[in-house]
Amino acid sequence: MGAEAIKKSLKASGLRCTPQRYAVMAFLMEHNSHPTAAEIFEAVNRVDPRSSRATTYKNLRDLVEAGLVREVAVEGRAARFDAKGMPHHHFICDRCGNVEDIEWYAVSKPVSGLLGKRTLRECELIFRGLCTKCAPRQASR
Repeated sequence: MGAEAIKKSLKASGLRCTPQRYAVMAFLMEHNSHPTAAEIFEAVNRVDPRSSRATTYKNLRDLVEAGLVREVAVEGRAARFDAKGMPHHHFICDRCGNVEDIEWYAVSKPVSGLLGKRTLRECELIFRGLCTKCAPRQASR
């Protein structure tokens, strides 16, 4: 996503395109490694030292609320962030905490029926186990 596309997506979501917010969004669009808030702050702050930790965290919260960024909760570890883009699920490694994208597939209608009168906004599956780097180490123990 280029600079103009980022600016348009922010505006369409009702968010002002401040330099700090743009920097956070641009960083997430360039890095699909699911960085933590601290990693995003460090990267953005290296480019623009005027960007504070509080501003970076607030911008992340605003981007998540606007639906432009997804927060991936990793139990016992810092949350990771992902520029939403195409719908997809996640795989989280139990050992190293690495977060990987898994191809999207829709959840069938019967699952929605289990919700009763609840309204389903979105559904994301999180797969957990050992990544390809950690699985061989597990087998050798």
